[in-house]
Order: sequence, then structure tokens, then C-alpha cells
Amino acid sequence: MPARLADVSLRGTAAVCALLSAGAHLLIAPEHLKEVAYIGVLFTVGGGTLLFTALGLAWRNPVPAWLLGVVVSGGMLLGFALSRTVGLPGYQEDGWDPPYGILCMVAEVVFIGAFVAWGCLYRLVRRREDTYVDRFGHPPPASVHVR
Repeated sequence: MPARLADVSLRGTAAVCALLSAGAHLLIAPEHLKEVAYIGVLFTVGGGTLLFTALGLAWRNPVPAWLLGVVVSGGMLLGFALSRTVGLPGYQEDGWDPPYGILCMVAEVVFIGAFVAWGCLYRLVRRREDTYVDRFGHPPPASVHVR
């Protein structure tokens, strides 16, 4: 049961982070659409994708949602860093852009961290299932599925 609680906690944490980042990006997307259209489009697509990711984390198989969320969160972090250092085509920002910039960076880093922790948990549970033995030291019969 502790593995199930950890799974639910990590998925919930990631979903909240995805929703926070999505909300912030969708909130400021119209402003960016007026300034530099492709940045506004990226904010809109990224925000929508993170909304979908948050929903997908509730599915029976959350792996696609995790992977999509990690790619989008990583891309958003990269875009944030590039836009404040070398700049993007036609777009250069200064500073951390509080509160949205800091909120999004924290949410995206925590999402990626939750994914790493979930992956470690998944491997641990799989290893435990693969090495299961009964109280007499015998592995389960081939017809029995260990949960």
C-alpha cells in the first residue's frame, strides 16, 4: 500500500504543477501573441498540452502523460533560459518576470523531479515483484500474478 500512496502523491503533485504552469502560460499568452506571435502560440500550445498532461496523469497508464509533461516542461525551461540569455528570434527578455516566471520554473522543475521519483518508485516495485518469494523462499507459480 505505501507504493500506491506514493504513486498517487507523485501523480497529484505533478498534476498540480502542470496546472499551475498551464494556467500561467495561458494567462499571459494573449499579451505575447500581440508582441511576438510565435511566442504566444508556443505559450498557448504548451499550456494546453500541460492541461491535457494533468488529465492524463489520472489514467490507468500515466506513462504517456508523464513523458509529454517532461518534454513540455523541459522545453519551457529551455525556452525561458534561452529567452533571457542568448535570446530567441525576435524575442529577448530580462530578469525572472515575477510572479509568472518564477512560478513556472518552480512548477516545471518539480514536475520533472516528480517524474524521476515516480520512475524510481516504478522500478523499485517492479524489482520487488520480480524477486517475490513466499514465506518458504519459493517463487510464485508461473500462473500467479503478483500485485
